[in-house]
Amino acid sequence: MKKALVLPAIALVAIATLSGCTRTSYAIHTHDGRTLISDGKPKETSAGLLGYTDANGVKQQINKTEVKEVSEIPH
Repeated sequence: MKKALVLPAIALVAIATLSGCTRTSYAIHTHDGRTLISDGKPKETSAGLLGYTDANGVKQQINKTEVKEVSEIPH
């Protein structure tokens, strides 16, 4: 009986741990010195903009000419 409760609990902990590691954040460095944090990889639009989702979950866009560098943030 005890084994029947322990195994599902271990499986739930393992799934929760693995699901937290799947999202990657990126730092968008601008020419004027700002650093913007993107939740997930930023995507270029056909209009010359870089679209990203900020740390609050709000979709944002920045002109590609303002971006100096985009780098992955290690976890």
